[in-house]
Amino acid sequence: MFKNCLPMAAISSIVLAALVAPACSKTEAIEPAGKSEKSDVPVVAVAKAASADLSHSLVLTAEFRPFQEVEVMSKVAGFVRNINVDVGDRVKKDQLLAVLEVPELADDMARAKANVDRAKADVARAQDEERRSESAHEIAHISYTRLEQVAKQKPGLVAQQEIDDARSKDLVSEAQIASAKSALAAAQQQVDVNNAEVSKVKTMIDYTKVTAPFAGVITKRYANTGSMIQAGISSQTQAMPLVSLSENTLLRLILPVPESAVPSVHIGQQVEVRVPTLNRSFPGRVARFADKLQLSTRTMDTEVDVSNPTLVLIPGMYAEVNLTLAQKNNVLAVPVAAVDIDSSEGPEGSKGGGSGSVMLVGPDGRIEIRKVKLGLETASRVEVRSGLQDGDLVVIGNRAGLQPGQQVRPKITTIGKES
Repeated sequence: MFKNCLPMAAISSIVLAALVAPACSKTEAIEPAGKSEKSDVPVVAVAKAASADLSHSLVLTAEFRPFQEVEVMSKVAGFVRNINVDVGDRVKKDQLLAVLEVPELADDMARAKANVDRAKADVARAQDEERRSESAHEIAHISYTRLEQVAKQKPGLVAQQEIDDARSKDLVSEAQIASAKSALAAAQQQVDVNNAEVSKVKTMIDYTKVTAPFAGVITKRYANTGSMIQAGISSQTQAMPLVSLSENTLLRLILPVPESAVPSVHIGQQVEVRVPTLNRSFPGRVARFADKLQLSTRTMDTEVDVSNPTLVLIPGMYAEVNLTLAQKNNVLAVPVAAVDIDSSEGPEGSKGGGSGSVMLVGPDGRIEIRKVKLGLETASRVEVRSGLQDGDLVVIGNRAGLQPGQQVRPKITTIGKES
């Protein structure tokens, strides 16, 4: 009988242990009620509404062009006696570039001067003829006057025929004076004509000295000493320039500004010009624009002048121009991703002025939908004119599953960084 009691006691202990173990296990798996409720609250990404400097800009690409560029040609045809410049030389305005040799111009000058001398001799002869005519007229007039007086004092003493002859000679001599004066005036005019011819030949001789029309850099040389140069007024197939001159101390960029941005462009506007090749930026200024759209591209050519005193910029280089169309400083702004823009009004590009709504996380951690008035919009942020205050938290993540009044846990997020 004693032997049967032992197994029964052991069996009772095993059963009791089996009953107690599951109970203890269930008790340890149960979490606190507060912790379970907290895990059910969703975490949302938010951003703070804060003051910022906003600007709406447009990046356009163009290549540098010289402010002025010309192929320097000769006005007269001749041989190059000497050329004083070569590629890369910097020249000043009116600097002598080359001298041509035109032998026939010396003959033209000699002939023009001879014509002047001959015209002056004709003037002298005409002056002598005028004086002779005046003397003859004076004698004829005196003779006629005397005969007329005698005829009045002693009628019949002088025949009327003699009086008429004297009067005729007087009139003829007077006409000869007028003719002599006309011949003298013509001779003097011929002197002026011949002097003008001398000046013309001198001008042509001056054209044999080719000078720089403006300060710049010689970018190409076409002729050498002894080359035959045709006059610049010849056909394009015959005429050959001496050098190509480029003004590189001031460059220009011709930007194709889209039609939507045309109203925001104005003369004197400062722009930033970035040159990727040099990895540098340079200041520029809107100097002029076409004031007309190209129908094929719906763009307006706008020229930006860039100073280049050290010639670090080379014509032909590409540049990116950051054209600021609108700018506002120290305005309240939120990320664009936080705003549901009203499609019926939306921001008007760089002018702004639309409306929308944001999901605001209040101090109690609950969602609130807030209407806002919008202003200037950039690629990442938008101005809030009314509806928010500095420091308000707006939801920037997915808002599809969120409802007004819902409890959430905000997690502040910035661009490229979370906190």
